[in-house]
Amino acid sequence: MNTNSSPTTRSKIGEPRPSKGQASRAAILQAATRLVTIKGLDGLSIGDLAAEIGMSKSGLYAHFKSKEELELATIATAAAIFDSEVLQPVSRTPAGIARLKALANSFLSHLERRVFPGGCFFAAVAAELDTHPGPARDRVVEVLNSWVSLLRQCILDAQTLGEIDPRAEVDQVVFEIQAMLLAANFLFVMTNDPLRLTQARRGVEDVLARVAVRAKSKKRQSARNRAAP
Repeated sequence: MNTNSSPTTRSKIGEPRPSKGQASRAAILQAATRLVTIKGLDGLSIGDLAAEIGMSKSGLYAHFKSKEELELATIATAAAIFDSEVLQPVSRTPAGIARLKALANSFLSHLERRVFPGGCFFAAVAAELDTHPGPARDRVVEVLNSWVSLLRQCILDAQTLGEIDPRAEVDQVVFEIQAMLLAANFLFVMTNDPLRLTQARRGVEDVLARVAVRAKSKKRQSARNRAAP
């Protein structure tokens, strides 16, 4: 999929078109998000970016005062792309298990469509920055925490809706689902085999089936709700 059409470079109806400088900066950052998933943040260089988008090094230097500024702007752009490609498509899905499955499928779909050539941007960068404290790591941790919190809220909603056993350990379920998605990311990038994505989908289904409220339990709960004053 061509991420050049993402919201970071596309004007909304009624909004003024970006200036030439804004368009150039957006193009640089789009290229940077792709390169980072292949070469890492540490391997992100002005020379590589210049070659990728056909711009002079001096032109690139005009947009970013430091390597750190470039890294943080790249992470912000990747977060916007992830929101557009993974989160927004499922924003209207009903709460509970339906939304949780939709999020998992949307995540796997963005891998399959190669929104980033090296798989999930944040999985790649987290592996690189896990032992390197600093602003870039802090921002990546923030994005990952937000994703995990979203999965957790889906499970809590499913418990409230009577879809998941209220005795289920929410954090354990989140961990297992996240593990399925990250394993699929790593193996799909390594092998280019879509079976890994199918296995992840099946794994998520199995985890949810294990903690789902059984039909008899639902009937008992329904009867208790009707008997309640």
